[in-house]
Amino acid sequence: MSEIIAIANQKGGVGKTTTAVNLAASLAAAEKKVLLIDADPQANATIGLGFSRSDYEYNIYHVMIGRKNLSQVILKTELKTLDLVPSNIGLVGIEKAFYDDTTNGKELILKKNLSVVKGKYDYIIIDSPPALGPITVNALSAAHSVIIPIQCEFYALEGLAQLLNTVKLIKKTINPKLRIKGFLPTMYSSQNNLSRQVLLDLQQHFKNKLFENEEEEFIVIPRNIKLAESPSFGKPIILYDIKSKGSMAYQHLAQSILASA
Repeated sequence: MSEIIAIANQKGGVGKTTTAVNLAASLAAAEKKVLLIDADPQANATIGLGFSRSDYEYNIYHVMIGRKNLSQVILKTELKTLDLVPSNIGLVGIEKAFYDDTTNGKELILKKNLSVVKGKYDYIIIDSPPALGPITVNALSAAHSVIIPIQCEFYALEGLAQLLNTVKLIKKTINPKLRIKGFLPTMYSSQNNLSRQVLLDLQQHFKNKLFENEEEEFIVIPRNIKLAESPSFGKPIILYDIKSKGSMAYQHLAQSILASA
């Protein structure tokens, strides 16, 4: 059975898509079969894996409104064991589509679609949008666990309580098996006092929910030029610069997740 992991944070610019793409690629590089679902209307995960809008006709929006099955929109990527369900700006219309449709069970559409394909993959990673709307609710309803990226910058913990309350509510009402897999500090700079303070705060509040490498050091995603450049070349960091600090950090994250399986 697949392990389904949602990457979620209602704040934008925290490294959510970077984490979804590079965790998926790192797991694939470890010879696991991985499906990355781009459930963000910005479609950055799709672009970050080298696809443009002209490369595909159907996407996750057509799955969510019932026009296509998930298996009908899956794309092969440059990595042999990594597949992608692409997104498109049209996904912003899903909220209106759900509002107009008064039938129950809309929060389980993604989960129902995943039931058809999840036996084919070891891991399914869902990149959710930076909002606690119907798409994120679908992602959390379908997932076994959620990884929450938190940038090591001012206001890092702002709004986190709202996300944690949403996770708690979904666990109570829709998905009792949902758990927080971990918090992932991103955009970390050891030279920056604020970065170090945010990391200390995370260690104080969520020590048992931070990922560790083989040396039992906390895994942080550093500020890294190569990591920032790789999406513009349509490649995950492991294919763009495998030895960069950003690549090594996501490989360590993947190994931590594999070790806990």
